[in-house]
Amino acid sequence: MSSCIASALIIFNYLIPILFVITTVMSVTTRSENRVSIWVSAMRPRTLPLALASIIMGNGLAAADGKFNGWIAFLSILTAILLQILSNLANDYGDSFHGADRVERKGPQRAVQSGQVTSDEMKRAIALTVLAAAASGILLLWVSFGAEAFSLTIIFILLGAAAIAAAITYTAGNLPYGYAGLGDLAVLIFFGWVGVVGSYFVQTTRFSWLLLLPATACGLLAVAVLNVNNIRDMESDRLAGKNSVPVRLGLARARAYHWLLLSLATALAILYCLLHSPSPWQYIFLLAVPLLIRNGLAISRADDLPALNPWLKQMSLAALVFVTLFSIGQLLSVTL
Repeated sequence: MSSCIASALIIFNYLIPILFVITTVMSVTTRSENRVSIWVSAMRPRTLPLALASIIMGNGLAAADGKFNGWIAFLSILTAILLQILSNLANDYGDSFHGADRVERKGPQRAVQSGQVTSDEMKRAIALTVLAAAASGILLLWVSFGAEAFSLTIIFILLGAAAIAAAITYTAGNLPYGYAGLGDLAVLIFFGWVGVVGSYFVQTTRFSWLLLLPATACGLLAVAVLNVNNIRDMESDRLAGKNSVPVRLGLARARAYHWLLLSLATALAILYCLLHSPSPWQYIFLLAVPLLIRNGLAISRADDLPALNPWLKQMSLAALVFVTLFSIGQLLSVTL
């Protein structure tokens, strides 16, 4: 177990600064019109750290249980990043097609809507990303299960196909579920339950119902990021017929909903620690709670919705810090 924990701590030691450097570099707005910067912007690098949150939590829980393989962790991270990029590209295409990325929209400029990328170019990029995500996912399953565990491989291939379909049909296609207000549920499922439990399972080939507590906490924090985004875009979404949860609830109740997400995520993480181990090291994730409170207060007090842009990034980083500290706490609880 000690070697597993040491390997996991090395991963975390290098992963955390890399994530913050990537986020800082990519948050700088570039005026360059070259093709590389256009495509990098379309991939929305600011969202990538959030895509890693469930993978960090699942691998941290697995390492605390004495199971950790660096190659499996790497391939899990790579697959998650590719799926997030796929979702972002499909969202760029879908919102432009359905009219959500109109002039009134308060967020960053989108590639297709601005004319920097044609619809055909975006569709080709989406297809290539699907192939890359599928290849990475299949390699992950081969490393994790080998050729013998065929039934497990089939189950995870189906889950991967569902993740790819969910990434594409959020705002693209004839019946985009994001326009029906179902994006929050999809985020909870794939950024919470599937991401955490799945990444734990490929390391350990074990399952425990108790894992649904931290998995749900992780998913709710991801939903909170989406909620900030949707509150910011309420007006343009309403005009485009995109019935996101904030559009359905109204601004006041959407703010209350945000507090519910943050509070419930924290409560579920605490409940898992209470049921799992007496070690006080588990609770170091509570150091991230002030970041969540700060975000909740900003959402509650903002009168100008475009002013929420910085708080979207802050919520993503707060979720990442929360999950990373939770994972480190689990490791420390079995070593100290």
